[in-house]
Formats: sequence, C-alpha cells, structure tokens
Amino acid sequence: MQYLVIARDSEGAQERRAALREAHLALAIRLKASGNLLYGVAMLDEAGRPNGSMEVVEFGSRAGLDNWLKEEPFVTGKVWAKVEVTPCRVGPMFVER
Repeated sequence: MQYLVIARDSEGAQERRAALREAHLALAIRLKASGNLLYGVAMLDEAGRPNGSMEVVEFGSRAGLDNWLKEEPFVTGKVWAKVEVTPCRVGPMFVER
C-alpha cells in the first residue's frame, strides 16, 4: 500500500536536522533502492529553510511503514514533531515500474 507521509519539524530543529541529514539521506537511498520510497521532498518556510518533509512511500503493510519510522533519524533525533500518515495511490504516469 502507498502512503503519504507529512512530517512537521519541531521548534528549533534546524541544528538537529543538519546533524542528522546524512543519516536521513542514507536511509532514504536504501528505501529508494528497495522500492519503498517513491518520492521525498523537504518542505520550506518563506525564507527557504527546511521546516518539514513529505514522502510518498510504499510498504506491504502499515507495520512496515511503522518499522521505517522507528529507525528514521529525523524521528529518533526529534527533528520531526508531528508525523501524519495517509493511505494514497500514486497515479500510474508518475510511477516507474
């Protein structure tokens, strides 16, 4: 199943985000290679600074998604204060198969 994940940064998370960025990207590369990460973006404030993230992911179950979140550095490092998860379906013209 595909999921839209919208994660909002906690107050003052800029330093933690910068410190954990490489670990976050390493996990994203692994998830992309396994087919679990379809898209990901950093959300920006009006000044162009990251203040959240959006991912579209695909897992066989919600438990798979929850397992990813348990190891996601932006969760474990308290960069993301709030994570919203919504089942979704990416249009076929956007997904490479």
